[in-house]
Amino acid sequence: MSSNEAEFRRLCVAGDVPPSGFLRIELPGYDDGFLVYEQSGAYFVSDEMCTHALVSLSQGECEDGQIFCPLHGGAFDIRTGAPTAAPCRIKLKTYAVRVENGDVYAAIP
Repeated sequence: MSSNEAEFRRLCVAGDVPPSGFLRIELPGYDDGFLVYEQSGAYFVSDEMCTHALVSLSQGECEDGQIFCPLHGGAFDIRTGAPTAAPCRIKLKTYAVRVENGDVYAAIP
């Protein structure tokens, strides 16, 4: 595997993610954390830092499939990372997810 390829990494136990909420995860070797979301039994993973103001989204709220930035109120779709409310304009990085034996894994390079 080349250094640019993603490897599925175990992030957490699926049951540790609050229903319709999120869990902040830190991985060794990465400067910023990741957020694992649960929405209607599906799991999604994104970077933790807002692309607008570089503030931790883990201090924000998750509602209706969106994560809201605590600083300026911008928002992102947790499924796609697309900005859904101003002032956010740059997509939030998201990762492919799989759940195996009750654990959440994400394809993180």
